[in-house]
Amino acid sequence: MDSIDQRIISCLVTNARSSFADIGKDVGLSAPAVKRRVDKLLDTGVLRGFTAVVDPAQLGWGTEALVEVHCRGNVTPHDIKARLEPMPEVMAAYTVSGAADAVVHLRAASIHHLETALERLRAVEIIDRTVSTVVLSRLLDRPQAP
Repeated sequence: MDSIDQRIISCLVTNARSSFADIGKDVGLSAPAVKRRVDKLLDTGVLRGFTAVVDPAQLGWGTEALVEVHCRGNVTPHDIKARLEPMPEVMAAYTVSGAADAVVHLRAASIHHLETALERLRAVEIIDRTVSTVVLSRLLDRPQAP
């Protein structure tokens, strides 16, 4: 990957709907050359795809919480992920250092919905306890860095 690839990635992060011709103008290449480079970036996994960015609050899922998950015994990250994946309210999950085994980002339509999701999370057999923090406002939400 060279500086032109980095500039192409930057263009795509700014506007994934940019045409290869528009990107080519920015980076000094023809549209076919940009397409070849984008295809290579996709093939090598540098680019994982293109997607629409949706505001969950606009779809009615504006209630959020960050939840520390404390597991029973020695549980692998794979086991934690396998138990969390079926829950549609789980937006992200991270293994962390410190007292908790993981931190989970939950999103729900209401406080009642969040409470129900937390109850289902606590019922997972590998989870001993949780510590929840409800998000009051989103101060900063950066897109992925190019």
